[in-house]
Amino acid sequence: MTDGRSWQGNWKARLYERVRARGYDSLTAFAEARPTASLAALAEELGPDDVAGVQVFSGLVAEAERSHQVTRLVRGQFVRELHASLPTGWPSVRDDTNRFDVAQALARWSCYTPETHEARVKHARAALRTNPPPPGWRPMGPDDELLRILLPDDEA
Repeated sequence: MTDGRSWQGNWKARLYERVRARGYDSLTAFAEARPTASLAALAEELGPDDVAGVQVFSGLVAEAERSHQVTRLVRGQFVRELHASLPTGWPSVRDDTNRFDVAQALARWSCYTPETHEARVKHARAALRTNPPPPGWRPMGPDDELLRILLPDDEA
């Protein structure tokens, strides 16, 4: 967790310097090498005292927009949120605790959805609630078959 230093100076330059220092040409490549890591974990790896998860996400969105890969980014963020909220995968039992954990994962995913994709994510969330995936489902990246069905690569 940062103490406010993450916004001091040229944070974008600092972010990309750290990514290049780790051998990656882009923030996307860095993040995709860690497909289940949370934004906070990515930020922690890049700079525990001066990089915030929201900065990582901002950079990822900018890169996704330039490369016309926003849908892939949205699927990737779902993977990150699912792993944070449901580390053992989609629950098999629909009790209050599991419903809360699913709702938490879906809500966090929605919070990190660019405006251009909000309607598509809302539809995907409804589909997941109506027809839950198999128990234990844990996509390991944005190219998961079910995720590609829920959010095909057609850019919004």
